[in-house]
Amino acid sequence: MFPRKTRRHLTRTFAAVVAATLLTLALLPAQAAAGLNIVATTSSLGVLAREIGADQAEVRVLAPPDRDAHYLDARPSFMAALRRADMLLELGAGLEEGWLPAAQRGANNRAINSGQPGHFRGADQVELRRSITMDGPNMGHVHAEGNPHFNSDPLRLAELALALGQRMGELRPEHADTFMERAEHTAERLRAHAEALAEQVAPDQRIVVYHEDLDYLEEWLPVEVVGYLEPAPGIPPTARHLRRLVGDLEGTEGTVLYAEFQPPRGAEFLERNLGWPTHAVPLDPPADAGLDGYLELMSTWAQTLPQR
Repeated sequence: MFPRKTRRHLTRTFAAVVAATLLTLALLPAQAAAGLNIVATTSSLGVLAREIGADQAEVRVLAPPDRDAHYLDARPSFMAALRRADMLLELGAGLEEGWLPAAQRGANNRAINSGQPGHFRGADQVELRRSITMDGPNMGHVHAEGNPHFNSDPLRLAELALALGQRMGELRPEHADTFMERAEHTAERLRAHAEALAEQVAPDQRIVVYHEDLDYLEEWLPVEVVGYLEPAPGIPPTARHLRRLVGDLEGTEGTVLYAEFQPPRGAEFLERNLGWPTHAVPLDPPADAGLDGYLELMSTWAQTLPQR
């Protein structure tokens, strides 16, 4: 028999071990359920993360889809989200350069710093279109790496999905096969929907866009960008530029497209003077959208154009 004092000590020790074990068991399911904590700069990237990660990922989108991702502030809420993130997804190529680096510094999370596996830069995974700003000189945006607005190209997003699935699998090897299966399925759906929509649009369409944010429509729809409402990317339309545009396009047919958050004045001027229909469209799906939300956005873009 142990002395009474020793028995009390053993009892307390045993109770502490049991309590610790129960606490560990209670926490394990919550930790497993949390999976990857992913922060995406835009909702198009958020769509890919949700579709590939499913219940193994929690996704937060920073840029509201009704705002220009060029012009955001590094809010404390952004820093708080990035501080807890396992992954940061950005389009890159200068699109978020005005606010994302400051938010990263404020987050002080080494896992999502440039060069770390948790930092996923979309522009590094696809070939970019040449930006009109590269021919300079320009007074507004200068996209030295190429046009960063490839979120309007489902074919490049399909490539991005495969690269993202692989990266997520590297961070969570136990789910790698599942992530790649979902990434491949996502890519297939994006490509199939793009092909179907392209067949519905009448051939040889001409479009004028506000910024170079819809140039990538040329990559998967039968359209040609023939002008911009901005005299230079990031510079608001001027009366002189719009009159020159009307002179260049007079006697032709086409469509004017601009983002919902961009001012309509320039588009309305072309509509009055050329008779071209104008459409304000979203550039990204809703912040909480899954893949169906992006597919619906693709349909919205295509349906602004004359159909076969």
